[in-house]
Amino acid sequence: MKRIYIKTWGCQMNEYDSFIIKKVIKKKIKCKITKKYKKADILILNTCSVREKAQEKLFHQLGRWKKLKHKNKKIIIAVGGCVANQEGINIYKRAPYVDIIFGTQTIHKLSNMIVENYKTRNLLINTKLIGLKKFNYYSYKKQTNIKSYITIMEGCNKKCTFCIVPTTRGKEISRSYKEIILEIKHMVQNNIKEIILLGQNVNSYFYKDKKNGYICKFSKLLYKISEIEEIQRIRFITSHPKDFNNEIINLYKKIPKLVNFLHLPIQSGSNKILKLMKRGYNIKKYKNIVNKILKIRPNMQISSDFIIGFPGETKKDFYKTKKIISEINFDNSFSFIYSKRPNTYANKLLDNTTLEEKKIRLHKIQKMISYQTMQWNRKMIGTIQNVLVHNKNNNFSKKLIGTTENNRTVCFNGNENTIGKIVPVKITKMKRKYFEGNI
Repeated sequence: MKRIYIKTWGCQMNEYDSFIIKKVIKKKIKCKITKKYKKADILILNTCSVREKAQEKLFHQLGRWKKLKHKNKKIIIAVGGCVANQEGINIYKRAPYVDIIFGTQTIHKLSNMIVENYKTRNLLINTKLIGLKKFNYYSYKKQTNIKSYITIMEGCNKKCTFCIVPTTRGKEISRSYKEIILEIKHMVQNNIKEIILLGQNVNSYFYKDKKNGYICKFSKLLYKISEIEEIQRIRFITSHPKDFNNEIINLYKKIPKLVNFLHLPIQSGSNKILKLMKRGYNIKKYKNIVNKILKIRPNMQISSDFIIGFPGETKKDFYKTKKIISEINFDNSFSFIYSKRPNTYANKLLDNTTLEEKKIRLHKIQKMISYQTMQWNRKMIGTIQNVLVHNKNNNFSKKLIGTTENNRTVCFNGNENTIGKIVPVKITKMKRKYFEGNI
């Protein structure tokens, strides 16, 4: 019996990949997953390379694991994910105690690599981009949650000048809609009520059946999922504004299960910066998308991503970003200082802004959006929200926990038979991390 410890960095897609890793290994190796890395026989690190210094973060972690291997040479250390695709053999050159290096599209081969390494003790590397074969090894899981993630496509064709994803995840490739629907149907048998669709550019999903030529676009896929009776809510991340067409916008008229919350990354409020980023849209187009959605769903709340201090960003450009944040009234955001990534076009651009100035700008943005989030929260007090009931609150015997369409946690008195159902809850009080309410 081998004890396996898996550490995951990055987005929900990496979390989903780590779940597949667990299932793949358990099929081949007699093992159990442990939360204590010091007791593990096999240490697996699933990495992310979106941010700068991802490599340094990796080697700091490996340095801690090196001490364990020094005491027990039988321990296997495996590195996967986006940094593995990016760095390959360079990981071993710097950390020669690593045994296995696997990629984002070769996770299904990991169990065989582990078995082979036990036999030969030789370094094994496989970071090839070989498509979506890993999903063939998916094993349907028993669910204890009410909501679940599912990757429907991965990779990216956009080639934004700041992004390394096309290098680490490859070109856009979509899973079969039949496979996706089958997986979701297995999920609902385990009481899943909310589905979150994942993809680097989730709304560019496009699948063509080779046998009959049938084409399934993102809009068709959403229709098919909405027809599964047990699914009560549908979310998706992350969308690209370039692909957010009228066909998708009009779905908000036709599919009530689509929530009143959308994550739509804008990155900057300056057309000049968006052009340097090669985002493929301008501020006018982005605002048109939002305004069209708001006409259909006036209660829609929007969150976004922002890159601060992109090469060439002036004070005027930064002011435009602040302006668009105010105009759209974003509910939330992920905002970061621009990170240089290897083999990207932006890496070659002249950057005249000091790190100190970038930190000041980032702080202003984050403070501004935090204020807007608080205002959105205050508006909720006294309103009736549709809450999907997740579970009992372990801290209070008669209280339940659920989430609103805009992803707020609500704690309220209720009966356990409402778990898995959507109930109307009047919001009465705002706490630091959740709301209180009454059915």
